[in-house]
This record gives sequence, structure tokens and C-alpha cells, in this order.
Amino acid sequence: MSVPPEELRCPCGLGNPYAACCGRFHDGEAAPTAAQLMRSRYSAFALGLRDYLLETWHASTRPEELELDPEIRWLRLIVESTEQGGPFDTEGTVTFTAIGRGEDGRFEQHERSRFVREGGRWFYVDGE
Repeated sequence: MSVPPEELRCPCGLGNPYAACCGRFHDGEAAPTAAQLMRSRYSAFALGLRDYLLETWHASTRPEELELDPEIRWLRLIVESTEQGGPFDTEGTVTFTAIGRGEDGRFEQHERSRFVREGGRWFYVDGE
């Protein structure tokens, strides 16, 4: 996949143009909250941005390799709740459901993700 032109809507579902939404984080700007990092990671999955996903994964849990399934099409993100994860916090959780379509049809991935902020940047730690 390729990054959408700046005038197209961001895959994260907020309704904003990509460049003004997750595109700026994909270009290197630090996400100010755990929820914004989670949304940018969802968009990265939707756009196939493997390097961004690895860069925003905490070193303590980051896999050495990450292979994205090109058959999966991400359709919608529903953020259900957040706990902490604000611009002045060092930890946060985001509970969400991501809806996708793969070879076997439509599916939902429900997760409660943990994030930490180090050196002014949020990182995904793990999820259950």
C-alpha cells in the first residue's frame, strides 16, 4: 500500500485529512498522547508502514521482524476507552476494536494496549 495524498481522509477514522492527522506522526512528529499513537499505529497497519510500527514499539517487547499480511484490509477503528496516556503521563492504556477483512471474511480484533512515554515519545508495549 501507499500513503494517501494529503487531502484524503486518514484511515484512523477521525475524519481529518491524512497529512494533518496520522501522516504527521508517520513523518516523525511525536504523538502527544497514547491514544494518538494507537490511532497512528492502526493507520500504519492499514497503509502497510512496517518501519513505523517497529519504531513505535517499545524496545523491551519489539519483535526483530514484522511481516504484515497484504491480504488484510483494515476497515474501521473504534476507540472504546483510554486510561491515562495524556501529554503529562508516562503510562497509558487504550482499549479498541479494529475491524478488518481477510481471506476468511470480516473479523474484529479487540485489544487493551499498554503504552509508555520515554524521552517525550510514546511507545506501544503490549496488548491483551
